[in-house]
Amino acid sequence: MSHANARLTVHGRRLIVERHRQGWAQAHIAAAMGVSRKCVHTWIARFEAEGDDGLVDRSSRPHHCPTRVSSDVEAAVLEHRRATRQGRDGVAADLGLAPRTVSRILARHHMAHIAALDPITGEAIRASKTTAVRYERERPGELVHMDVKKLGRIPDGGGWRGRGETVANHQSRTDKHTKVGYDYIHSVVDDHSRLAYSEVLTDEKGATCAAFFERAIDYFAAHGIDRIEQLMTDNAWAYRWSLREVCAAHGIAQKFIRPHCPWQNGKAERYNRTLATEWAYRQVFTSNDARAATLAPWIEYYNTRRRHQALAGLPPISRLPPTS
Repeated sequence: MSHANARLTVHGRRLIVERHRQGWAQAHIAAAMGVSRKCVHTWIARFEAEGDDGLVDRSSRPHHCPTRVSSDVEAAVLEHRRATRQGRDGVAADLGLAPRTVSRILARHHMAHIAALDPITGEAIRASKTTAVRYERERPGELVHMDVKKLGRIPDGGGWRGRGETVANHQSRTDKHTKVGYDYIHSVVDDHSRLAYSEVLTDEKGATCAAFFERAIDYFAAHGIDRIEQLMTDNAWAYRWSLREVCAAHGIAQKFIRPHCPWQNGKAERYNRTLATEWAYRQVFTSNDARAATLAPWIEYYNTRRRHQALAGLPPISRLPPTS
């Protein structure tokens, strides 16, 4: 199919050939068709060499790409991506390649986006959705986002997925009256730097949220964010009323998203998904305590080493002032 601004389609090229066979001069054909003499000569020559197939659009891909990476490098990129399930920035840094090169290799081999993969198996399970509209505050601490991620607790011995059971076998062996319960992962994320702090707590009551936010303020201060100016949350009662005293004591203005519009607190929501895929569900845990014990090291990795695409492939700590 010709591009939108093409002067000639396949039918127009056949008309050139027909007029040439009728004895028209190439200059007259060019004037009548509104194209150059060279264009007319090209299509006549292609028809004489290839017949009707020569009038069909050809791919614009070059016959030779001297700067294209070797097949061994492409294989290494694909294998590293499957093994680590990192984004392009992480793969590029590990293999010493340009991030754009990695992107092209992944696209060439139709590798699914990280967000579309199952965190444990690495298989594509959902469609990937991206947005070109991004925003961020100008300085660290100008705005932080707060939210809670609710996770089912892991029974001793591991969950049914970790044991390799099917849904039917799991349901037949499970006592429906046995309640495992939930963990509540409280998190605060800085809008500018993406610095994050999380804790595994037993509930999401007002007093719990207030105490957690106090500890989060201390954590941010220890990492160079001396003052938090605004706090954005949803409209949960614990946030709207129980955080008032903490915010007033530290001079923090509270901001609330519109009801039923979680995307307005999108950085916290996106962090929750990263938390789930790269920490909670990335590996099989045999107990709830084992999973909880790995959260603090993962937070340290997230803030200091994990490459963030929105930060040009750098970790959140790169946007913070150095601390003693």
